[in-house]
Amino acid sequence: MSVFASPSRSLRRRVSVGIATVGIGTLLLAGCSSAGDGGSDDETTDAGATACGPEAVETTEVEPAEIAAAQERDTSLTIGSILPTTGTLAFLGPPEIAGVDLAIADINASESGVLGGNAAVIHRDSGDTTTDIATQSATDLLSQGVSGIVGAASSGVSFTFIDQVTGAQVVQVSPANTSPDFSEYEDGGYFFRTAPSDVLQGRVLGNLMVGDGATNIGLLYLNDAYGTGLSENVKAAVEASGGTIVAEEAFNEGDSQFSSQIDAIMAEDPDAIALIAFDQTKVIIPELVGTQGYPGENVYFVDGNLADYSADFDEGTLNCAKGTLPGVLATDDFRSRLLGINPDLTDYSYSAESYDAVILMALAAIAADDASGPGIQSQMQAVSEGGEKCESFDACAELLAAGTDIDYDGISGPITFDENGDPTEAYIGVYQFGAGNTYAPLTSEFGSLG
Repeated sequence: MSVFASPSRSLRRRVSVGIATVGIGTLLLAGCSSAGDGGSDDETTDAGATACGPEAVETTEVEPAEIAAAQERDTSLTIGSILPTTGTLAFLGPPEIAGVDLAIADINASESGVLGGNAAVIHRDSGDTTTDIATQSATDLLSQGVSGIVGAASSGVSFTFIDQVTGAQVVQVSPANTSPDFSEYEDGGYFFRTAPSDVLQGRVLGNLMVGDGATNIGLLYLNDAYGTGLSENVKAAVEASGGTIVAEEAFNEGDSQFSSQIDAIMAEDPDAIALIAFDQTKVIIPELVGTQGYPGENVYFVDGNLADYSADFDEGTLNCAKGTLPGVLATDDFRSRLLGINPDLTDYSYSAESYDAVILMALAAIAADDASGPGIQSQMQAVSEGGEKCESFDACAELLAAGTDIDYDGISGPITFDENGDPTEAYIGVYQFGAGNTYAPLTSEFGSLG
């Protein structure tokens, strides 16, 4: 796997994107008309059109897997997590926390552990950008001597404490920060992410909308590092594909009224709208689709609001709507193991990225023979590229013990870090909603940044 040649992460530069489409078998969902195409009468029903989502496929039910018991030994690596249990991204907390806990369980069940000991995690809440919960959590974790921190989910939240963490020479690995701004941020080489920059998600989403037949597209986005970065890349992709952005409207975190933005977009008669939001979606959609009568199938979602809305919207509201989410589609085996950690999980977003964040820090500690922040930081890029490929903690730890350089390919994908701590290649999943306002996988695209 290739990486940028620069030896120093203090030198920042922008990245370009190339994408190759990878189909996951056959398309799992079908039956919807494209954006801008009303479809024929025989494709729709009074209940809200052909079932496109989970109702149209046979979903595989999995049972929780039994998680192996931890070895009896001292703790040699302590990390923290700053992940959302409250706030506008609280729905992402359970799968991310389960991913972290599953990685800790796998490390502690292994024969080698980390430098002969177990790993431990201290979980703390991130809240959202309307609170200072994340900074308080960071202060608490640093006072307890953690060597690394997994989080936050929100790019805007991470920017509130990144200086605090990286300045203390503690490694920060976000499983979900996708703002392009991190690629050039001066973090001393201590910030990494296992989710790709929104340069990639923006390209996939823009191409998806134009490919579905949309030519005049509206953007409604959150005015923060995440929302502005993603909207800029969606716009670039749409225009490069021959489409036109006819309206761009922003709103701020904490806003509760969106009528002016919706009115401005509707005045331009878009045949698709990209909604880049978090929990605000629960207010925006009823007005946009219910009050204004905009077709729900022509709304496109992103990772920040691709969620289960079965309890929030009327039947059929989002039928046939699509969305993008960085990461691979969760396998039955991985879902089963996550359910062994948290049997109440209904969403798996960023769980694989959270799992890999922990495994990478543990492997870096072993490679450095040092479980401190600086020790882990010194080997994070090295364990992600260039050596012998391995796909589990046990296999990688065994190679490291034998003095072999490794290249960890994780559950979330290849994860080859560049000098900015960004993955140089990743998957973006495309999902579709059904009449029940829940979503299921449609296909996946693989992209390289470099």
